[in-house]
Amino acid sequence: MRHLALRDAERKAAELFSAVEKKGILRSGVTEKQINREIYELAFQMFGIKKYWHKRIVRAGKNTLFPYRENPPDLTVSETDIIFLDFGPIFEEWEADFGRTYVLGEDPIKMKLCNDIEQAWKEGKAYFQSKPDITGSELFSYVCGLAKQYGWEYGGPHAGHLIGEFPHEQIQGEEVENYIHPDNGIPMREPDKNGQPRDWILEIHFVNRELEIGGFFEQLLTVE
Repeated sequence: MRHLALRDAERKAAELFSAVEKKGILRSGVTEKQINREIYELAFQMFGIKKYWHKRIVRAGKNTLFPYRENPPDLTVSETDIIFLDFGPIFEEWEADFGRTYVLGEDPIKMKLCNDIEQAWKEGKAYFQSKPDITGSELFSYVCGLAKQYGWEYGGPHAGHLIGEFPHEQIQGEEVENYIHPDNGIPMREPDKNGQPRDWILEIHFVNRELEIGGFFEQLLTVE
């Protein structure tokens, strides 16, 4: 039941992002906030969603350098910008957390970044699957190594977090055991304090600070 619900929530989030692309919502000449509002309205039209378990993120240009917790000033999207979306919609009390990157125009470096983060996510999942006792710190270290391997820098303080039924276990503050974090030495497959399985989101955030660009890719790690 749990994995079916989480998978279904993610499937709907993917449908939403696909509709965002098809409707041309990601475009130049509008602000990040305007795009955010339009996606919110589309999500309500498609699924009746009003509730999100974390702030809705649309970042373009140099704002793609910033990790989740930052709140950079609203930017107007340019014709050749890189844009990423990070949304946490709630479907029938089950959380999704979905992130994707898009490139306006055909800049080869931005396109490479967009491709690299998706490939790195797949490699991160394969590594997780190959290590039955892997800890959060081990997976974080591996993801940071992938960033260097692809010619980027890792952009965030962690590489993912727990996900579940809303409201899932509080993951704010300094509770590093709830994150794929450099200081989390607990095996990721250990059950929670109630003996229930813990499910994880893996996120990839690669950046180039000189070029002022970043890319973000995020989805379920532990649910097939």
